[in-house]
This record gives sequence, structure tokens and C-alpha cells, in this order.
Amino acid sequence: MEFLLGNPFSTPVGQCLEKATDGSLQSEDWTLNMEICDIINETEEGPKDAIRALKKRLNGNRNYREVMLALTVLETCVKNCGHRFHILVANRDFIDSVLVKIISPKNNPPTIVQDKVLALIQAWADAFRSSPDLTGVVHIYEELKRKGVEFPMADLDALSPIHTPQR
Repeated sequence: MEFLLGNPFSTPVGQCLEKATDGSLQSEDWTLNMEICDIINETEEGPKDAIRALKKRLNGNRNYREVMLALTVLETCVKNCGHRFHILVANRDFIDSVLVKIISPKNNPPTIVQDKVLALIQAWADAFRSSPDLTGVVHIYEELKRKGVEFPMADLDALSPIHTPQR
């Protein structure tokens, strides 16, 4: 049904996301990343539009520079956006059909991409464990661990918090 919704990069947040994940960027555009967070937080459709654009950028993309930039945007949004965005990111469908798919052996992504995806899943599982409507990521994390997936060693004390205080 996604195709009925048109180009995910045609929305305001989608346009910013497309620029922020352009493979020709030399490094992250933090101004743009924070602008994406503002649009997500301040508009009704922001969270859904952002997720659609992120899925488009991440699914089946062999340009791992773009994938890493998109993962950074995703991580930034999780840390700076509210519950409406968290619900869309932490659900099983998004984690499984987007993030786990990126690191599947048939895609053979570079180690840096695998480590980033696994670190995000691990951090979110830890952060969202106590929120009943955000436990999809916890279930996927536990399934991956049962299957023998090795997560990178995370210094949980060094990670910045995911739960952003209310303004």
C-alpha cells in the first residue's frame, strides 16, 4: 500500500531527510538533523512521513554511506523526538523489516553498518523495556540474542539518554 502514498521525499520532513542522507555529504549535517526532529515534533504527519522517508532510504540501499547517514538521523530522531515517533520506530515491523533486514547476511553490509544497527537495537531495547507500547524492539533484541547474534560491547554509561525531558 506504500506506493499509494507517493514519494516519501516529497513531504517537508522527507525533503530534509533526503538532503541529510545524501551520499555526497562529507559528514553529518547536524543542523538539518535537528530540523528534521523539529518537524517531527511540531507537525501532525511528521513522525509518519519521517518513517516512510527513512524506510525508503534504508531498504535495499547498497550505498552504505547513505545508510550510515540515515541511521544517524534515525538515532538523532529517537533521542530528540517524542513518544509518537518512538511508537513507530520501536515496533516489531519497523525493526524487523528495516533494521534487521539491513544486517542480514545476504546483504553482507560492512561491519560498521552491522555494529551501528545492533547498537541501536540494543540501546532502544534497554531504553524502552519498561514502556508496554514500545516493547517490539525488546522482543526483536531478545530473539536476535537467542539466535546467537553478538551485539557490540556498549558502554551504557557513555550513551546519551534516549528519553528526552519535556520542554
